[in-house]
Amino acid sequence: MPIYDVTVPIRAGMPVYEGDPGVEIKAWSALAKGDSSNVSFLHFGAHTGTHVDAPAHFIADTRKIDALPLDVLIGPARVIRVPDDVNEISANFLAACDLNQVERVLFHTRNSGFWEQGFRQDYTHLLPEAAQTLVERGVKLVGTDYLSIEKLHSGHHRTHLALLSQNVIIVEGLNLSDVPDGDYELICLPLRIADGAGDGAPARAVLRTLS
Repeated sequence: MPIYDVTVPIRAGMPVYEGDPGVEIKAWSALAKGDSSNVSFLHFGAHTGTHVDAPAHFIADTRKIDALPLDVLIGPARVIRVPDDVNEISANFLAACDLNQVERVLFHTRNSGFWEQGFRQDYTHLLPEAAQTLVERGVKLVGTDYLSIEKLHSGHHRTHLALLSQNVIIVEGLNLSDVPDGDYELICLPLRIADGAGDGAPARAVLRTLS
C-alpha cells in the first residue's frame, strides 16, 4: 500500500508567508561540543510549512488547534488536480469536479512546484464563492499546496471565514507534486499545542492509497 508523505520539510531558508517568522534551527546542546546529547532549538511560526488552521485563526472565542476532531483529520480524501493555467479556484471550476459524498478535498496546483523558491505572491488560491460551495457540499476539510488558501492581501479573509466559521478544517502547505489525482486516506496530525491563541500548528500529513 503506497504511502505519500505530502509534508514540506521544515528547514532554514524555506519560504514562509509574508510577514511570518522565519525558520531558525540551531543546536541547544551538541555531542560535538562535548555535551551529553544533541538537543535542537526550534523557532518558527505556527503556520510554517505544512500546517493546520483552526477556527481560532480568524474567529475569536471559537475552537482552537488542540480541540480539532481527529475524525475529520483522518479519513478518505480526494486529490483534485488543478491545471497550471488556473490561478483562482472558482465555483465554476468546482462545478466540473466530482465532489459527490466527498468530505475531504485536497487541491493539487502549480504551487507544489514552488517549495524550493522564495515566497511566491502569485500562488493559486481558492475564491470565497468556491469556499462557500464546498461548505454547501458538506466538505469538512480543505487542503491546499501553499502557505495560504486565500489570495494574498485579500483584505477581507472571506475564504478563511467561509470555511472556519462552519468548522471546516483548513490544511495549508502540502506538497502534492508526486500524488496523482484520485482518492486516498488522509492522515494529518497537527501538533497539540495547548497554549497561545490556538490559531494553528505544523502537521505531518500523509496519504495512503485505498487499494
